[in-house]
Amino acid sequence: MGGRNESTWTFLTNHGHVFVFVTRNPDARIRDISEAVGITERATQAILRDLIDGGYVSSQRVGRRNTYSVDRGRAMRHPVESERLVGEFLAVFTEDHGQEPGAGG
Repeated sequence: MGGRNESTWTFLTNHGHVFVFVTRNPDARIRDISEAVGITERATQAILRDLIDGGYVSSQRVGRRNTYSVDRGRAMRHPVESERLVGEFLAVFTEDHGQEPGAGG
């Protein structure tokens, strides 16, 4: 029953994929993120900048690398999901289901 559209779309945008990946891998390099998501390093940097500028992710320099932290207490951006917190969304994709929504990631 395979259709031609089976592999041409996903439920998450590249922003969503990067967001989930840095939540799971806070010490990941840009290269690691871009390879996992399947986008360029430049696109990964732009997405991270969007997430940081939006207050969803913060970045801290540790030695020569960045460590990312997610603010799980922020509301989802789109009006359809705006009554939900990003922590609820991330709980679906991470193993820390018991963590409080406002806790860092």
